[in-house]
Amino acid sequence: MGTLTSCSFIPLNYEFRSNPVRRAFRERIQYHQLSRSRGSCYFCGERSKLGRYIDVSRFTCFSSNNDTNNEGESGSKASKDSNLTTTLAEGAEERNENGFNPEKSRSPPASSRSSLSSVGPTYSNFQVDSFKLMELLGPEKVDPADVKLIKDKLFGYTTFWVTKEEPFGDLGEGILFLGNLRGKREDVFAKLQSQLVEVTGDKYNLFMVEEPDSDSPDPRGGPRVSFGLLRKEVSDPGPTTLWQYVIALLLFLLTIGSSVELGIASQINRLPPEVVKYFTDPNAIEPPDMELLFPFVESALPVAYGVLGVLLFHELGHFLAAFPKKVKLSIPYFIPNITLGSFGAITQFKSILPDRSTMVDISLAGPFAGAVLSFSMFAVGLLLSSNPAATGDLVQVPSMLFQGSLFLGLISRATLGYTAMHAATVSIHPLVIAGWCGLTIQAFNMLPVGCLDGGRAVQGAFGKGALIGFGLTTYTLLGLGVLGGPLSLPWGLYVLLCQRTPEKPCLNDVTEVGTWRQTLVVVATFLVVLTLLPVWDELGEELGIGLVTAF
Repeated sequence: MGTLTSCSFIPLNYEFRSNPVRRAFRERIQYHQLSRSRGSCYFCGERSKLGRYIDVSRFTCFSSNNDTNNEGESGSKASKDSNLTTTLAEGAEERNENGFNPEKSRSPPASSRSSLSSVGPTYSNFQVDSFKLMELLGPEKVDPADVKLIKDKLFGYTTFWVTKEEPFGDLGEGILFLGNLRGKREDVFAKLQSQLVEVTGDKYNLFMVEEPDSDSPDPRGGPRVSFGLLRKEVSDPGPTTLWQYVIALLLFLLTIGSSVELGIASQINRLPPEVVKYFTDPNAIEPPDMELLFPFVESALPVAYGVLGVLLFHELGHFLAAFPKKVKLSIPYFIPNITLGSFGAITQFKSILPDRSTMVDISLAGPFAGAVLSFSMFAVGLLLSSNPAATGDLVQVPSMLFQGSLFLGLISRATLGYTAMHAATVSIHPLVIAGWCGLTIQAFNMLPVGCLDGGRAVQGAFGKGALIGFGLTTYTLLGLGVLGGPLSLPWGLYVLLCQRTPEKPCLNDVTEVGTWRQTLVVVATFLVVLTLLPVWDELGEELGIGLVTAF
């Protein structure tokens, strides 16, 4: 039997690359059949020279009937596509009108074009242009030549035997190698990372992750692992832009203002009556003269300094923990709040974390540093509040404010005594307010949800699956007002809008962090719950925290 005399591949304006979404289109649209060997034509076995992939939805195979001796062969091949319905002549003319140069391909005679057709639905120019735009805006793919080189040079009997490849990444822009591990996972991963740099240079990031949908654990113990490959420009976080610096500066200035406002509000017993009425009476509409607040700004500065100091210590803890690990952090974006002075700050990772232990250490370092300073101010403030010599520096606050936290309320009750706490107002030092607000800020940021410090710590200590369960529980408790009291709703909305997404995986996202880190995360989460759990009225009356009957 003869062979086809010519076979040409004509692209439809654009060549698609490998992608899970576009793979569905390729399965539905078949302008010609491909053999199992990638890039070869079903009819003639010739490979395409137009790109790295022969895409079923992008190419069409034309055959020539010039050789009369091959008519039988042509007919037998054409019988495999007996349901061909749409001719390609119009498609070729349309592509010529759109600027396609036919000289770059071996086009068949016009007599042969009318006898051939394609299967499946045809796409309009608008749809093709849409696909092209999606590809242009999409992330950079892994080079197939590099994939083959990596499989030949890195993987093998002594490291990791590859049995299957799947898309990897949010948009399938990477490659996930599935197979069988041939050594200790940490040693194999370190060897693969060093060899990857030698083979491809500083071009890709290699991730060790748990094998998705694994039916059995690894015979050596622990979960089965896979290795994901992504280009650095896709996986590495982007640099901080000028606008981000401007936004961070504006937010910091607003946080200074909200901290000063908190200091003024703490002097509620000294403020003019019209100002107090405006901020406490819901029926008050006309605002008072703000110049009346100017004399109280200076006395509000200690509280403002305390809150700002806690925020800066928190960020300093993050940076000190990240520096030895060579992890880059973004500038902090402080979130102002009139009740606490601030909700903390959003600090992003500007480099990929090497392992889950690093994620836990950096995440806990910030709240730990902020909590140490906050609790120091809180304890010193309580001691000064019970000192008769400091009476002139004390401020009067409603005793019911101490019902906002079970943990802090019990400490205050033990320090100040039943008589002082079971009254309409309590005389306290401004440091108590700064320390209380600082501890509340740290507790909110340690909630195990999203990419908060607590969410990152739980994800690093127990995995992303555990974070999902912790997150759902936290959202439920915030929605019911069980945690945080009146601040539960605004905090929950803030997390949903800004920090609901879990942190990206580490390079080594499999190795466990150890028992002591997991224990530390559990203890910190327990203290967070005690700090944010309000004291209900009956318990407050029994413990002497707040005089409920006075209101």
